Amino acid sequence: MSTKNKLFCFGYGYSCGFLGEALKQTGAWDLAGTTRGLENRALLKELGVDAYIFDKEKPLADPMLALKDTTHCLISTPPDAAGDLVYEAHADDIVRLMPNLKWLGYLSTTAVYGDRDGAWVDEMSEVRPSTIRGTRRAMAENQWLSLLHGRGLPVHIFRLSGIYGPGRSAIDSVRAGIARRIMKPGHSFCRIHVEDIVQILMASIAKPQAGAIYNIADDEAAPSHEVIAYASRLLGRDPPPLVRFEDANLAPITLSFYSDNKRIQNTKVKTDFGITLKYPNYRLGLEASLAAEQYYADRGEVPPWIKLAGTEFGGSQTIL
Repeated sequence: MSTKNKLFCFGYGYSCGFLGEALKQTGAWDLAGTTRGLENRALLKELGVDAYIFDKEKPLADPMLALKDTTHCLISTPPDAAGDLVYEAHADDIVRLMPNLKWLGYLSTTAVYGDRDGAWVDEMSEVRPSTIRGTRRAMAENQWLSLLHGRGLPVHIFRLSGIYGPGRSAIDSVRAGIARRIMKPGHSFCRIHVEDIVQILMASIAKPQAGAIYNIADDEAAPSHEVIAYASRLLGRDPPPLVRFEDANLAPITLSFYSDNKRIQNTKVKTDFGITLKYPNYRLGLEASLAAEQYYADRGEVPPWIKLAGTEFGGSQTIL
């Protein structure tokens, strides 16, 4: 049996790509996980990840072989109407990993809190989703927590705000010419830079507390049109014109984000883990994202974990 820890990530996408790189630097981890297609499987192999195909219609062919020696498991797959895909297909297989399994993390979303008309929420706030997306995430959380209470699985819930970072931010939307500055008075979004997700997950892995629920957000909720304007300035471009929300003709998935308005309190991750966010606001985060993209562009490189930006299952898929 390996003396290293082993992380197995269901839905090995953007966030897990950055996490895996950070763990790899320690020299104490083996990495494995799943993706939905052969192209992304090749990307994961390039990263040194033992990769498997997994989807609703394609559960792991030999789960005990794939999961062998797993000490830490991260779930980053989107639920459907029946709940979490991994829970439905492999919950019993994961339970069988105990007592070797030290930590299980589930990447959820702050959408479980629903619309609060701009008010603050923390981890003690009632879960009352107001969208299909939030309702499904709340169901998935309860599925995994049932295994904590019923079978002792070391479950940790992470409620993510909108994920951004190199290769996946308002900068890339502006550069691609698809950014829109939509103005809905009084409405703000919360965000989190991928490197801060990584430091929070690593802190939890180092200090597990089964049953813990954490909000993951930066310190400054902000309207999307301000973020797009700042990204435009960083690129030396004129920002796109403001469009009233009522006139925007948004796609249903984007409308679902605008239907919730709340501010996410992030005190718990700071007090429990003693961490300081690297990017407490979108300005610092966008500046760092652009610097990272330019660093690799100057070398003619695109790191595989940035290529995974379009493959992530969990968290917010819309750059706002």
